[in-house]
Amino acid sequence: MYAYKEALYIYVFRKRAPIFKKNQADLLKKYEGKFLVIKDEKVAGTYESEVQAYTEAQKKFELGTFLIQQCLPGNDSFSQTYHSRAIFV
Repeated sequence: MYAYKEALYIYVFRKRAPIFKKNQADLLKKYEGKFLVIKDEKVAGTYESEVQAYTEAQKKFELGTFLIQQCLPGNDSFSQTYHSRAIFV
């Protein structure tokens, strides 16, 4: 069951994240700084906080079927960098 849910979340992210990136300039004009709920390739709600976005979205939609994205300029809002403390000798 866990593997299925993880796969579903990855699918949702891969399907919905490009929508934000493709429309980022237009979305910034309307919603800069807000948290967007993206469902079915459109903005389904805008909120002041991530918690508020999640709380409201999970009331309306099944978990794993929407994406919450903060509307910020640049790549930082939809990309993450992870650093390892591994040392190779």
